[in-house]
Amino acid sequence: MDGNQEPEVVPAGHGDGGLARARSFAAAAAGRLGAGPGAMDTAAADVADRLPAVPAPSASARIIDRIRDLEDQKSAASAEQARLAVAFDLLQRREQARLGVPAEKIGAGIGAQIALARRESPARGGRLLGLAKALVTEMPHTLAALQTGQLNEWRATLLVRETACLTAADRAAVDAELAPDTGTLAGAGDRSLIAAARAAAYRRDPRSVTERAAHAATDRHVSLRPAPDTMCHLSALLPVTAGVAVYKALSGHADTLRAAGDSRTRGQLMADALVERTTGTPGGISGVEIQVIMTDRTLFQADAEPALLPGYGTVPAGWARTLINGTKAQDSTFGVGSPEQGQSGHREPGESTGGPPHPGSTAGEVDDPAFRLWLRRLYTHPGTGELIAMDSRARIFPPGHRRFIQARDDTCRTPYCDAPIRHLDHIIPWHTGGPTTTDNGAGLCEACNHTKETPGWKARPAPGPRHTLELTTPTGHRYYSTSPPLPGTPLRPSATSLHRRKLRYVAMAPKHARLGAAAAA
Repeated sequence: MDGNQEPEVVPAGHGDGGLARARSFAAAAAGRLGAGPGAMDTAAADVADRLPAVPAPSASARIIDRIRDLEDQKSAASAEQARLAVAFDLLQRREQARLGVPAEKIGAGIGAQIALARRESPARGGRLLGLAKALVTEMPHTLAALQTGQLNEWRATLLVRETACLTAADRAAVDAELAPDTGTLAGAGDRSLIAAARAAAYRRDPRSVTERAAHAATDRHVSLRPAPDTMCHLSALLPVTAGVAVYKALSGHADTLRAAGDSRTRGQLMADALVERTTGTPGGISGVEIQVIMTDRTLFQADAEPALLPGYGTVPAGWARTLINGTKAQDSTFGVGSPEQGQSGHREPGESTGGPPHPGSTAGEVDDPAFRLWLRRLYTHPGTGELIAMDSRARIFPPGHRRFIQARDDTCRTPYCDAPIRHLDHIIPWHTGGPTTTDNGAGLCEACNHTKETPGWKARPAPGPRHTLELTTPTGHRYYSTSPPLPGTPLRPSATSLHRRKLRYVAMAPKHARLGAAAAA
């Protein structure tokens, strides 16, 4: 999720707290053992043994009470975080003013520090800081409801969002109108809460609410989010008239084809029409570079090592091979991550092993994939999976370096930020002697790159299994970012097995305690 909390599709079994999945797991275990219902009960009991100590099953009311208590504690902690965020913002602004930061830049990087502390993305950190300021300085009743567990952080965010266009005085009046003791929050869902806040805001300042709606069109955008099974969510935020027009055009086109006997479903027809009308080709790929990173074993030897689709994530090996084998009508670029033993590092990762046919060759037909499929060798260290670096004395990263860093980093390298790479940054600034090398380069989103340049922020390369950078905030806290593992990166068995042993010990502690008590009795 990207910080905008919305209802999500929950796989089967999640609605009952995972009990259905636990039962199916127990049944499968019993089936593998070739046993009957008794073995299933034993398997289910073994699952229960792995749960931490909780009240006895007969005390169901106590369990529900504990769940409610924990929820109240989470809300209270959110209220405390809001107060601390406002205090931190005030102290940081004073410190920046003391250091001579220009007035228009005071406050830069504060939200990013809060985000790192909360293990959130920098964009999310900025929104959390804005939420904290609104609650602490303008909406005391909402803050009190959060403190006492009558609201959670998300629903407090909804109230703040729906009153953002009001003046401080009008927002405080709406806050008082929706106070917990009025009964507005009792049993209210998200939609009811939003409707109540909008109505109260409109009564206070109808003009501002109307202007806000008119200004909302400037926020229109298109976004892409990964979905399971090599699918994705392509979303568009549009003015209602434009959105209805697009949907009507696609649905009308689908209805026409269905009436003509097309066997595709209505949804499939609408999706295919959207792709074709946007890209100009039925397959949707026309002159666009798509990079797929995989090992040579996956490509040529049907190995099961998954591939990496930059901008999306991990994809199955078979799916990647099918994509490559069907590239006759596609213009695509595929990187092949190929760890080689004894690689010295002098081969250039951007070296191409395929491309347009040579003059005089028999290739060159319209359906010849040589025009459309390129293979680039990317060599990784056989032990760590780190890409081998190149060097340059230029200030701007050359094209080969850019492709190299984008393939290595995939998304913004700031911890907890998975925004697309927009800037290729010198970790140690070029103007202070930082070299233009892949070791000193990192892919960052635009916001994180600007944050890194504010006073008090420092970054430097650090030792690590793969390319690692150390980020130091103005408060002296250090955070580390290691480049994600590429396909074919070997696991570290010792660390993995040690981690698994620790998890197994913690999970089995309740069972060991019961066995020890029974033996003592």
